Amino acid sequence: MKLITFAIPSYNSEGYMRKCIESLLVGGDDVEIIIVNDGSKDKTGEIADEYAANYPTICKAVHQENGGHGEGVNQGIRHGTGLYYKVVDSDDWVDGDVLKQILETIKKHREENALPDLYVTNFVYDHVEDNTKFTREFRKNLPTDRLFGWKDVRKFRFGSVLMMHSLMYKMSVLRECGLELPKHTFYVDNIFSYVPLPYVKTAYYLPVDFYHYFIGRNDQSVNMDVFSKRYDQQNRVMKIMAEAYDVRKLKEIDKRLFKYMAYDLSCLMMVTLTFTLAKPSNMAKEEVKKLMKTKKAALKQLWADIKAHDKWIYRKMRYRSYPAIYTFLPPPFDRIAVIQGYKAMAKRVKLG
Repeated sequence: MKLITFAIPSYNSEGYMRKCIESLLVGGDDVEIIIVNDGSKDKTGEIADEYAANYPTICKAVHQENGGHGEGVNQGIRHGTGLYYKVVDSDDWVDGDVLKQILETIKKHREENALPDLYVTNFVYDHVEDNTKFTREFRKNLPTDRLFGWKDVRKFRFGSVLMMHSLMYKMSVLRECGLELPKHTFYVDNIFSYVPLPYVKTAYYLPVDFYHYFIGRNDQSVNMDVFSKRYDQQNRVMKIMAEAYDVRKLKEIDKRLFKYMAYDLSCLMMVTLTFTLAKPSNMAKEEVKKLMKTKKAALKQLWADIKAHDKWIYRKMRYRSYPAIYTFLPPPFDRIAVIQGYKAMAKRVKLG
């Protein structure tokens, strides 16, 4: 059995996907690499077929009509045969030496009959243009190099959350929770990092820099001019997450799970507010005015939908956590506070 299934959702990725694939081939026959060609219009599909032909015991090529990043992740779950599942975007890559270390750790845990439901590792924001880096790690939140449960998780603070790039779930966990990401939607990595967590009973954190997240292109989804126009997709993701669970009932599993899930939703709502309040700089003034009116109406509807589903989480997010900054500050200070907070974070990480 393969130890890890890596899925690479790929759309028009001919210029950089080889680096991604080659970084994963270091795992040899212990890994499975599923390259999902998401209806690309360049040579992405040909490159996927090339690797599938050259490495038939490791690589698989899956071709689909364009369905977006989420459907690429779904295809990996459907076709994957590995014990664990990891998503690697086609413009990112992994550290080969660390991959070998992770595989040895999995083998050791299998021999000890102590395989966790989730492995957590660090990931690195790699700003290629000026060769600077920022590492997201979790030493303050998670025990290191040992099996642990939710009771051992320490409080997360200041917007730090578990993200897709740091997570490698057991495949059975993803199938048990019935994870199905929406098509044609950006930012679904937030759903991936949230919905399976109540099904995770044990985890293991290796404080190693495994995943390298490419930063620097102007068309990236984290760019403010880009995401300010994709507010509807962020709203969709926020709604799916807010309606995934009755958060208070998660106390029955573990109080710290409950606290983390509520905190995670509050952090994502702050991101959603940023999407709503951000004004694109590459549009005419009248177009911006019209867009902002539409965005604020959509935000109002989102709040109403969340309230209708779960009044407790609505009150928590609206009045007793980070998004309350927007609720209680008068205009224009509400917008200024949210946007400046995002810019400070983006500057630290250099999101572009």
